[in-house]
Amino acid sequence: MEMRQFITFRTIVDTGSYTKAAIKLGYTQSTITSHIQALEEGLGGELFTYVKRELNLTSLGKELLPLVDELLHSYNRISQMKSHDKVSGEIRIAAPESLTISRLGPILKEYLTRYPDVKIILSNGTCGQNQKDLMSGHVDVAFMVWTRLELDHCVYHQFHKEEIVLITAPNKSQYFDDYKNNGTTDYFITNEEGCSYRSMFERYLANHKLPKFQIMELWSLEAIKQAVMSGLGFAALPYITVKHEVEKGLLKIMEHNEEFEPFYSYVLVKSKKWQSPAVKKFIELTLESI
Repeated sequence: MEMRQFITFRTIVDTGSYTKAAIKLGYTQSTITSHIQALEEGLGGELFTYVKRELNLTSLGKELLPLVDELLHSYNRISQMKSHDKVSGEIRIAAPESLTISRLGPILKEYLTRYPDVKIILSNGTCGQNQKDLMSGHVDVAFMVWTRLELDHCVYHQFHKEEIVLITAPNKSQYFDDYKNNGTTDYFITNEEGCSYRSMFERYLANHKLPKFQIMELWSLEAIKQAVMSGLGFAALPYITVKHEVEKGLLKIMEHNEEFEPFYSYVLVKSKKWQSPAVKKFIELTLESI
């Protein structure tokens, strides 16, 4: 078994297909297939299977994946030893969309100005998924918007206090009490399950025995804001993500008597893990910006 075969395996998992992995790695598809066949022969079982034309990991593949992540992390660490003091290489960052569009832009710009030899790979996911990606070694740095954190195996720094607001269109009622009746036709417009502030709001409704709202689930913050502007309903979002629209009168913050849990943005790295100079400098710069 060779390192390139493990890299091919991880890339197929990341991209979801042999074809996309071949394009990303610059191999022919037959080379990709031969890499996986060699691994399967060495391990004595199949790593992938197709279910309704969708590529899935077998139980053996799922067992192998975290071991491969550890192996590739060690491999990258060894590869960077020759340039220990040079800030170069790549840094993998996971952040929720809300922080990507509202907080990270100036940090990333300044970082690339200072360290142009670093390649940044940025992925967007829910806060829970970002934490999982950090713990699995799939990313080097994770950002979260959450209530008070108490995590093992992570070093984390509080970034900003994030005010969660209820927003609606300017021509709609500005009082949340008007939305809390069973007869309302307005939607709670939100993003995917697992989003921290969506979970907080739904948990608040359940704990206070308030009626559930019809949910309109959209794929991006911009889509959510546009749906709210059109008068379809309301949303619960960090104020920083709607500040521009509120100031321009395109959205309105609703008045309410609810006491929502306080939210904060955090930056996390895995504890007891060697950090490359690129990661260390990114954390330093992030903390400088607070």
